[in-house]
Amino acid sequence: MNNKEYAIIVAGGKGTRIKSKVPKQFLDLDGVPILMRTINTFYTYSPDITVLVVLPEDDFPLWEELCLLHKYNKPIILTKGGDTRFQSVKNGLEKIDGEGLVAIHDGVRPLVSEDLIGASFRLAAIHKTAVAAVRLKESIRMTDKDNTKAVDRSKFRLIQTPQTFDVALIKNAYTIKDDPSLTDDASVAERSGHVISLFEGSYENIKITTPEDLVIAEALLNAQK
Repeated sequence: MNNKEYAIIVAGGKGTRIKSKVPKQFLDLDGVPILMRTINTFYTYSPDITVLVVLPEDDFPLWEELCLLHKYNKPIILTKGGDTRFQSVKNGLEKIDGEGLVAIHDGVRPLVSEDLIGASFRLAAIHKTAVAAVRLKESIRMTDKDNTKAVDRSKFRLIQTPQTFDVALIKNAYTIKDDPSLTDDASVAERSGHVISLFEGSYENIKITTPEDLVIAEALLNAQK
């Protein structure tokens, strides 16, 4: 099955939790800005993929400055983000004209692998949805005010990106009303009545959110060398 493949890379972070004045997607990771590392892996997976990068409009000049500094010329479609992640993804989807499959990925997950991206597209071609997820390693408890209760961790998964979909399906899903409870693309598709198919993600596919995540990412990169 030959499907046109797209990637929407959402990079709207401000660096607040990582205690940085520079938005976290632009922080250096072993000599390369995080966002560039993320984009690079998608192009390593397939030189023919169409990559759309969604950034806050205020960050466009910094991105362009970094591209000049690093002599970075990957062919991306730069797209203005919205006030929420929901709106940012919707803006990216509106730039896609035609049918195919689209992987929606966090710009600050730079250690995503080519194999993971490939698996997401292969499964989405069959099921129309493919969402990366990993099993919990630790015990968890549910809290309700002053009470806590142990729950069976085997029934839960930690959700990652890429989250890959049939283009028509996810475009239609994003016609619903934005809601703070819709924290990812899978929840938007599910709210629209679609069944979500999970596939095995990777513990190395971390999201860089807090200072220790940068340390872990550096360590993982060094281990790969």
